[in-house]
Amino acid sequence: MAADFEQQSYWHERFSSETAFEWLLSSADFLSLVDPLLANLSRSSEILHIGSGTSDLHNHLRKRGFLNVTNVDYEPLAAHRGQELEQRAFGDVKLRYAVADATRLPEDLTAGASSNDDSESGDCVPRYDFQLVLDKSTCDAISCGGEEPLRKMCDSVYQCIRSDGAWIALSYSAHRFDMSDLPFDVKVLSKVPTPKARPDDPDVYYWCYCLRPR
Repeated sequence: MAADFEQQSYWHERFSSETAFEWLLSSADFLSLVDPLLANLSRSSEILHIGSGTSDLHNHLRKRGFLNVTNVDYEPLAAHRGQELEQRAFGDVKLRYAVADATRLPEDLTAGASSNDDSESGDCVPRYDFQLVLDKSTCDAISCGGEEPLRKMCDSVYQCIRSDGAWIALSYSAHRFDMSDLPFDVKVLSKVPTPKARPDDPDVYYWCYCLRPR
């Protein structure tokens, strides 16, 4: 039976024991695809990492000097795992962590801003005007619930991103954003070949999309 990736209960059970995992690509390999955008960003730019889970992507961003990073996941354990990874890597916690559903970011981030005063982070208030949004296969997990949740995610991100911002989404699907009337212009930033077990295996790719607000 396929995993219920769209169900919070799945992630709660998973994160109860999982402390580190990367979807599709390592954080270093993913950021290599985003490098052209990062090179033009001020280190004070606001970055939103959706579906942070147990990824170390936030640590790679901090190593590059980006401190205004908000890591969101709708499973509360993910925030604890992210803080643990940052504490282990740097000896302190400076990035932001919030519990939020990717299909209702404005509402959940607003609600979370008033309840995070006891966070370990020095500055825990989420921002709502992001220059860059990063998503390592969260769009895939949400699409397990059908097209409607994915559309809600797109609308949700649109309400949180600057008009000149960009949403970089990594997916296993060549058709992830093949939907009409999206509030974004969508282009393929990169097509990444996956490893082959045998030379004659068919070519399979991961797809890195760049979505810009219309």
